[in-house]
Amino acid sequence: MLMANTNVYLTLLLLLSVLKWVQSTPHSSTNYVQDACSVTQYRALCINTLAPFSTTAKTSPSKWARAGVSITIGETKKVTQYLMKVKNYRTMKGSYKIPLSDCIECLQDAIDQLHGSLGVLRKLNARNFYAQMGDITTWLSAVLTDHETCLDGFENPRGKQAKMVRNRVLRSSYFTSNALALVNKLATSGLDNTVA
Repeated sequence: MLMANTNVYLTLLLLLSVLKWVQSTPHSSTNYVQDACSVTQYRALCINTLAPFSTTAKTSPSKWARAGVSITIGETKKVTQYLMKVKNYRTMKGSYKIPLSDCIECLQDAIDQLHGSLGVLRKLNARNFYAQMGDITTWLSAVLTDHETCLDGFENPRGKQAKMVRNRVLRSSYFTSNALALVNKLATSGLDNTVA
């Protein structure tokens, strides 16, 4: 009986120490990205694409905003390259020739706006913080407008290629939407101590 009580006591002690250890472990990287992406409209996309930044961004809104804009630049460049390739397809030369050229121009403008946003995010300072945030949100809103303008030319796509163009541009706009949400979170939370 004493042996059984000792085993129960030791098991209980072990269980309590494990629970205490679990509670004291640092915030997991999965939680960091989920917390950051909680403000975005396309949460699953945000979590999947920004998860690699969890160990460096942790709880820093400025780092999450930079990561969001960086990922958006990469995605928008990929879509623009795809559009340039598709432009030469026979199926895209007819009624889609002009909308496709307009779309490429819009996305190239979007890339410039995204680079400008990232440049400012890298140089945030307390003195100009709110003006900087105003510039960034204006530029990211312009990027969304560029995507919408591009999508206007593919409103009712006919054919497989036109539908693929529309879907890729639409997905790229989701990245931009998420980046804008992360920037807005930064603007409302203020400049943190982990800007570098």
